[in-house]
Amino acid sequence: MTVNGNVGLAVTSNGEPLTLLRPMAEASTPHCEVCVVGAGPAGLMLASNLVRLGVQTTILDERPTATPVGRADGLQPKTLETLRMMRLGDRLERLGTKVYDICMWASGADGKLTRSGREVHYPASTVDLLDPYILLCHQGMVEAMFVEDLRARGVEVQRSTKFATAVPAEDNSSVLVGCKYNVTQDDTALVAKYVVGCDGAHSQVRRTIPEAHAAGTPHNSLWGVLDGEIDTDFPDLWSKTVVHTAEHGSILVIPRERNKTRLYIEIKGGGASSSSRELGQEHVMQRAATILAPFRIAWRSVEWFGRYQVAQRVANRFIDPATGRVFLAGDASHAHSPKAAQGMNTSMHDTWNLAWKMNLVLRGLAPASLLATYEEERKKIAHDLIDFDVEHANEIARGDAAALADNFRKNVGFIAGVGVNYSPNVLNMPSESVPSGVQPGWNLPLAKVTRYIDANPVDVQTDIPALGQFKVYVVAPNVTSPFVASVCASMASSTSLISRVSAAARHSYAAKPRTVGPEDDYYCPERYTAVSDLFTFALITSTDKNTFEIAQLPPILASSPWTVYLDDVAALDTQGRSCMDKWLGGLASDEVAIVNVRPDGYVGSVKRFASTAEAGVEAAQWMDAYYSGFLQVPE
Repeated sequence: MTVNGNVGLAVTSNGEPLTLLRPMAEASTPHCEVCVVGAGPAGLMLASNLVRLGVQTTILDERPTATPVGRADGLQPKTLETLRMMRLGDRLERLGTKVYDICMWASGADGKLTRSGREVHYPASTVDLLDPYILLCHQGMVEAMFVEDLRARGVEVQRSTKFATAVPAEDNSSVLVGCKYNVTQDDTALVAKYVVGCDGAHSQVRRTIPEAHAAGTPHNSLWGVLDGEIDTDFPDLWSKTVVHTAEHGSILVIPRERNKTRLYIEIKGGGASSSSRELGQEHVMQRAATILAPFRIAWRSVEWFGRYQVAQRVANRFIDPATGRVFLAGDASHAHSPKAAQGMNTSMHDTWNLAWKMNLVLRGLAPASLLATYEEERKKIAHDLIDFDVEHANEIARGDAAALADNFRKNVGFIAGVGVNYSPNVLNMPSESVPSGVQPGWNLPLAKVTRYIDANPVDVQTDIPALGQFKVYVVAPNVTSPFVASVCASMASSTSLISRVSAAARHSYAAKPRTVGPEDDYYCPERYTAVSDLFTFALITSTDKNTFEIAQLPPILASSPWTVYLDDVAALDTQGRSCMDKWLGGLASDEVAIVNVRPDGYVGSVKRFASTAEAGVEAAQWMDAYYSGFLQVPE
């Protein structure tokens, strides 16, 4: 039996054990909606989004303090775009180091080290990016950004608290989380609707999920990592640089903030049998000097030293199949080499994907089945990453500059993050009407437009902040098109799903509002929730601004003045193209289109229509059919 939270054996009348009962929480046990285990970038990205959306969140971390130095260090262009949607990251962009190029060095037959190639890291001819660089800033800076955001919203990380167990309630309505805290390892517990393990490659949460072991292939390749200030005559210290020697191994050079440099140094011949002296800092530093010879290298200071063995693994499960209440994200669900600056980025996008889905399910605006798409979508990305990482790590180890450059060009969209894509599912409706540009399951392409209300040129893909809302873009060359009035009236109809679920969302957010941070007074999120707490409606038009007023638009659009955009600044675009051209390959004067974008910035569905009133009714029905696949009106 269970008494005061203790577990005991139930027995029959003759004293025989009957069954082991589940531990039950005492009345005083704290409750939350989501328990996030691990306060690294993945866990903090999840917590920051959930707290902003009004979800009661507890963050546990066994470390007494945040990451002070070292560990992950590179933010890719898509991650910078994501942080911009969250209205975060300004300080990182000011203080981090931007890397625009990649250099290759190799030793020839005579053993002499020479530069064998230099490439633009993200060439505009290959990938369309707003930020065509990697931003280098150590993991502690990223964690601090999220911690400050959480603190401003009244939430602190519970440190020195180690996750121990996760036991579902009898009715599977919640999970009892057992923990150890402080140096005395005292027992404590909390009850959560959901638990998300963001607790690293050796995840304790993963051990609680049946068959969730991380399967993959370890390698004999061993690398040391050094962060520090370097004194050297090597000329490419401030470019991302690969140095390869057939005899002594390879080095990957990564510029860092604060005049520091990171070196990934291959320890040739190192393995499980190597002694700690052979794998120590001094040995690794000497190996770096040997590889870079005849260039001179010395360290003025060393901030962080580590070593790792290359391995590519993916957890067999990202969600506990028995309960659907325990999840894995980040390094707890996938592991790979760090040399392409993918780990922190992929991990944060794991929980970027999960946060908005959990919010909708917890509010009853979506069925629990929506959460299954998390594993479906992010497991695909994990396997895509492993496939790339195997190729990329092998090319770095081989040291063939031409092959490495070719591998990089082939995967540049994936590396930058904009080429990461999801397969068709209930959220990503395939479309045959748009041959290029916006594609369901892919990131919304960047484009430049003018905000009508204040004449500001803006990046359309980041102008609307991340508020857990779907974005509905009505793309119409002519605002007087009968389609525009018809589709807006149909969406606003009391019988439409969009209208009914918006009404339910309004009640939900009134009862459990989004949390407010001090900078929200400046960002003004209320500009984007005037019509609905679940949808932001936007208009993109090439109509001359002088020929119409916002007040003349249908009520849904007239009440959304900050999301009425003019497609008139192609000259400011990265490719000199209009939004309609980049998204849809252009629209004829008698055509319109609807683009539905998920809260995480991925395109959900897109379709072209004739610019008639009848087509407007058809478009509203098409949208209801799309959203009914994963949204619901609570009973």
